[in-house]
Amino acid sequence: MRDAFIAELTNAARENPKVVLVVGDLGYGVIEPFANEFPKRFFNAGVAEQNMVGLAAGLASEGFHVFCYSIANFPTFRCAEQIRNDVDYHNLPVTIVAVGGGLSYGSLGYSHHAVQDYALMRTMPNMLIASPGDPMEVRACMKYLIKNPQPSYLRLGKAGEKSIHLSIPKIIPGKPLIVKSGSSIEKVFISTGSPLAVVNDFLNQTTEARNISHFTMPLWGMGFKSTVAYELSAFQTVVTVEDHLEDGGFGSWILEAVNRIENNKPSIVINALDAKVCGMVGTQEILNEAAGLLDFKKCV
Repeated sequence: MRDAFIAELTNAARENPKVVLVVGDLGYGVIEPFANEFPKRFFNAGVAEQNMVGLAAGLASEGFHVFCYSIANFPTFRCAEQIRNDVDYHNLPVTIVAVGGGLSYGSLGYSHHAVQDYALMRTMPNMLIASPGDPMEVRACMKYLIKNPQPSYLRLGKAGEKSIHLSIPKIIPGKPLIVKSGSSIEKVFISTGSPLAVVNDFLNQTTEARNISHFTMPLWGMGFKSTVAYELSAFQTVVTVEDHLEDGGFGSWILEAVNRIENNKPSIVINALDAKVCGMVGTQEILNEAAGLLDFKKCV
């Protein structure tokens, strides 16, 4: 995902002289294509994330579209006040880029578990959440964000995520992408972020799941609940899947959205991370399994 991000950012910068990248003294081995080609539009703010977002807001107020790049919780929770007051309140074109969503950095422990970031970022009134599930969705999200500069949060995996989509999809905020169409309206799985791959594998390998549809949601946020409610209203049961704690996450957002449906609301089943994972250390795969994310039997 990181390589897809920097490739799209570099391509965009060639067309748009207002695209800027700011990093918090990391990303080396990834960000060099941009930094080498556009040294005057690349800034290392150092290990000072709050200053990084303040700098980004200042640049954005002068007409630049700024991408702030850092790991997991550092560009979000450490900068919550700056994001709230400087970026979102003033509706500035700053994209907060968090690398290592969910438990991607699971071996580094709770300080690097990005499992409460949706809960924080989705409460910002102007914030668009971009949580791509594979490199093709990263490219789609970047194309959308470049064309629609605004306060936004781009949540990336760490590395090595496989492509589920064969080409770059066209995406619209609040409108799910169809990964697999089932033959029944009884149930649909809807994932956001990197669980796209594990849901896709499960549904393709499980006989009982052959009639179940699978949607993915790369772009969502506070202002798009009516759109997704309309898209999900035809199903009897909606299973949400996310590498985030249940409280305040993607499933909670879906619950709030379908609550707007007046009649025949679908039932919602949330498959999220158990909070016990907050005290655990291990690989992403081990922690996802320990937190119950891979237990789809309860959802079929």
